[in-house]
Amino acid sequence: MIGFWYNKKLFAQAGISTPPATWGDLLAAVTKLKGAGATPIALAGKDKWPGHYYWAYLAMRIGGLQLLQQAGVDGKFDSPDFVAAGTRLKELVDLQPFQKGFLGAEYGSPDGQAATMGNGKAAMELMGQWAPSVQKEASGKGLGADLGFFPFPAVDGGKGSASDAFGGGGGFAVGKDAPKETVDFLKFLVSVDSQKKEAATNAIVPVVKGAEEALTDANQKVVAQTLASATGFQLYLDQAYAPEVGQEVNEQVAQLMAGKRSPEQVTKAITETAQR
Repeated sequence: MIGFWYNKKLFAQAGISTPPATWGDLLAAVTKLKGAGATPIALAGKDKWPGHYYWAYLAMRIGGLQLLQQAGVDGKFDSPDFVAAGTRLKELVDLQPFQKGFLGAEYGSPDGQAATMGNGKAAMELMGQWAPSVQKEASGKGLGADLGFFPFPAVDGGKGSASDAFGGGGGFAVGKDAPKETVDFLKFLVSVDSQKKEAATNAIVPVVKGAEEALTDANQKVVAQTLASATGFQLYLDQAYAPEVGQEVNEQVAQLMAGKRSPEQVTKAITETAQR
């Protein structure tokens, strides 16, 4: 599940007492953080896929899950709700919230998004449940007790539910000639006991109901609880759609965040690719 990881210390220094619940709150938080001398958001602009999280979540909040699902069928990404997602994202971009040189930054490099967050040089990053471990690995330390998590905010007037989640999914493919022990092993792997052992590492959010009680990390518990109560789930757009469409989404959103494309140009280009 994708959500915002934030630095509690930097939030407190900026006078932000509670995590943003609406898009307006998030923009206000960015302004306060900049006023306090902090970099509001770390972003791996070079990698492009982290940027598409923002546009996808905004489209979900504004148009609802059905907007993204229908676009996968008819290839129409130029509806008013998709344009509105880009317009709201531009609101954020115009505040210049990202670290210096973000357009050339990678996610896991020593000077990239995760390290910038883990070093305490940025107040937020929009990333999955694996973020704390990568922050620690990339920075050599991580934020420890200063790290918190909150879901992507609601958008006022949007048709989407604030409890809908965005993220990844996986599964096992079993060959038709695989021995019967293969299925037995998979049953063992996804048993509650096995999942509890994995959950105890706090490196994953378990997929089997009941195994989440083995999580000991407070933030991972919040992620698991938020995911468990989600009213809907959207797969990453660069995986949910055909490869060329997903690549176009990443590319066009990156251009928007670089200030080189308008919201209308972004949706037009994605639509053209989807309808070829």
